[in-house]
Amino acid sequence: MEQQKASEDALMTRIGQAVMLLHGGDREEARNRFGAIWSEIGERGDALHRCTLAHYMADTQDDPGDELAWDLRALAAAESLRAEGEPAPSVRAFYPSLHVSLAADYLKLRRPGAARIHLDRARGVLDTLGDDGYGRGVRSAFQRLERALGPE
Repeated sequence: MEQQKASEDALMTRIGQAVMLLHGGDREEARNRFGAIWSEIGERGDALHRCTLAHYMADTQDDPGDELAWDLRALAAAESLRAEGEPAPSVRAFYPSLHVSLAADYLKLRRPGAARIHLDRARGVLDTLGDDGYGRGVRSAFQRLERALGPE
């Protein structure tokens, strides 16, 4: 059990390192590292790892369709955790960002109806966000999308 936990912690560290590359502007290297990790864990890996990795992998994509596919993988992984019971707070905090990202993806693909669905879902879970940089960033992205979509 200890060895598995250490292995999972090491995997989250590797994902975190790739996220730092992404936030530092090295999308290509981040995409390469995320891809290598995904090759290791795949569709059957730990759901939290899949959710985290796929959510950030989406941000490295150049094609909006590919970005959508990765965000949908992230949502599916989060939903699999929900199916197992009440997801951990770390997973619940992903939902607003996942839905905001999906709304943005659908808007890029000129599918405003689908974008509105995910924006509404994000609205329903915004209260899970803390009053920190992450929470403020997700709320700000939500507000930008709300303005971009305009009235129905």
